[in-house]
Amino acid sequence: MNIIETTHLTKTYGSFTAVSDLNLHIPQRTVYGFLGPNGAGKSTTMKMFLGLTRPSDGTFTIGGKKYPENRVEILKKTGSFIETPAFYGNLTGKENLEIIRSILGLPCSAVPEALELVGLTPYKDRLAKKYSLGMKQRLGLAGALIGKPPILILDEPTNGLDPVGIHEIRTLIRSLPEKFDCTVIVSSHLLSEIELMADNIGILNHGRLLFEGTLEQLKESVKSQGFPTDHLEDTFLALIDADNRQMGGAK
Repeated sequence: MNIIETTHLTKTYGSFTAVSDLNLHIPQRTVYGFLGPNGAGKSTTMKMFLGLTRPSDGTFTIGGKKYPENRVEILKKTGSFIETPAFYGNLTGKENLEIIRSILGLPCSAVPEALELVGLTPYKDRLAKKYSLGMKQRLGLAGALIGKPPILILDEPTNGLDPVGIHEIRTLIRSLPEKFDCTVIVSSHLLSEIELMADNIGILNHGRLLFEGTLEQLKESVKSQGFPTDHLEDTFLALIDADNRQMGGAK
């Protein structure tokens, strides 16, 4: 069963098309890796899911609810981490999460649970403005996880983390569907990162979907096209490069 489906989803800004005719199928209780180079349209698609920008054309459903008719119901079921999270610098990490908890009407236990999940419990009483970049990323992730929503949308959540932090957050994301019975959409521009977390992947370039399926299906698909398969990062780069050349030739 797919928890998110898009039908010809498109977003244009004047003459620029950020997302083009996108048909995604995101299975329930999985980690879905949303992959593409910077500017491929990943963040724009995620913002449409969250109602932060309206589609120019096409539709999507999340948890059986259609946008925009059920926008509020969709948001109630969705935790998100988009770009660099913004916090009140003069409040502590814990106090920032308390604001989110209050808005969502969650029990008091939700804040310490979220802090523990991302490893911020020892720093809960430190002012957010004194957090390192990596700690701010963790606080943003805690804000997305608070209340254990059934759908999590995470835009490059390991940015700014050191190698140990990256490993910890990857392991956490990988465990979430089984632990919380949820679906995670996580974006990255690195296939080597996504392959350690995702069950299924979608590859975007210039707003268009080049591939959707499992990593094994990706290997089979690119092998039939004559692309390298020994290293998945080389596979991904070759796929993007071929699409770029094709786009250039079509102009």
